Amino acid sequence: MLVEDRLRQAIRTGVLKPGQRLIERELCELTGVGRTSIREALRQLEAEGLVTTVPYRGPIVSTITPDEAQQLYELRALLEGHAGRACAQKRDPEILARLRQQYRQMVAVAGKEDRSDLLAAKTEFYAAMLDGCGNVFVQRFLNMLLNRVTLLRMTSMTQADRIGHSLVEIETILNAIEAGDENAAEQACVLHIRNAAAVALGALREADASTQK
Repeated sequence: MLVEDRLRQAIRTGVLKPGQRLIERELCELTGVGRTSIREALRQLEAEGLVTTVPYRGPIVSTITPDEAQQLYELRALLEGHAGRACAQKRDPEILARLRQQYRQMVAVAGKEDRSDLLAAKTEFYAAMLDGCGNVFVQRFLNMLLNRVTLLRMTSMTQADRIGHSLVEIETILNAIEAGDENAAEQACVLHIRNAAAVALGALREADASTQK
């Protein structure tokens, strides 16, 4: 695995938290590579918006404001709705098998207290859907957005009642794609994003308000 992938995964799973200062020595210990590789990886993650360089502090894990998060979710709903529609139109058998496999994996691990396996399966579900849409530009921009909202997805999935609703919504997406129902697939994708956004944004705004007290 590339160094940036290791760091990206650490950010996605909350090992490296928003606002945390990224110290080269500690990152070398975490990844088992030298400082040159760490610097190159940090440059790549900064280009993706996952890392921010702060004057006099150096690189930190990027934070996101509620307004920025809302804008990201709105754009994500548009792009993901399109991806779901295109995936349903194409109905590639290999893609359908990947989607079904990852949905089953999500169901299998949904009861675990550690949400990392659930997040990994959900990430693979989206990867399959993006591959199935056949549009490299939609893939590129959605992957950028997904990198930015991963921590918000972890926030929404820590809500016990949200997990059950999320699985139902994802199954609806899957069923619509398998049936080749383009309209239903698009609508299900948009609804899923809007519901996830409501939970994540609520938690983010609450945390933002508590820090300002």
